[in-house]
Amino acid sequence: MLLKLFSRLFAGGALAAALSLAPAVHAQGAAYTEINPPQPTDSPGKIEVLEFFAYTCPHCKALEPLLQSWAKQLPSDVVVHQVPIAFNAGMKPLQQLYYSLEIMNRLDLHDKVFNAIHDQRKRLLSKDSIVDWAADQGLDRAKFEAVFDSFGVQSKVLRADQLTQAYRVDGTPTIAVNGRYVTSPASAGGYQQTITQADQLVKMARGG
Repeated sequence: MLLKLFSRLFAGGALAAALSLAPAVHAQGAAYTEINPPQPTDSPGKIEVLEFFAYTCPHCKALEPLLQSWAKQLPSDVVVHQVPIAFNAGMKPLQQLYYSLEIMNRLDLHDKVFNAIHDQRKRLLSKDSIVDWAADQGLDRAKFEAVFDSFGVQSKVLRADQLTQAYRVDGTPTIAVNGRYVTSPASAGGYQQTITQADQLVKMARGG
């Protein structure tokens, strides 16, 4: 079934309660849903694309090269932001990992995190294991650990959690376009279909 393409990772009671207050999402067909009311974006003057992902999600790993290839072809009025999500406390260290790499300008290691978890079967589930992995990649251990625990990273994690709730994300990968539309492999029918649909949603957002 198509739903098996989509990693459905449900949160606990706290997230469920928060979602009950989130905006309604209305189906517009099999390929995407429309959010009503639309959500504000963090990119004024731009069409904002958010990809909600989890490093532990094999479907996110599969979508990643397609997403990156598409992002490079987008016009200058479109910005793509990846949002690492945590449906439980055990996933939060991986959120911190992504934002640590972002702050340190080392997102060149982003793909290597997926490879470490899915290909090398490394258990990057704790701060210690993540710091060890980062040091193995040549990052300064002390500097990485300081960034990992920093207010800047914690603020980004909080914002990611807020966005996850606002967009009612219950599985990964999920792509949101300009606070108005959401698509995923489950709704679009596959990985490339997700990118094709997201591209169409960008055009719809541009047209108002």
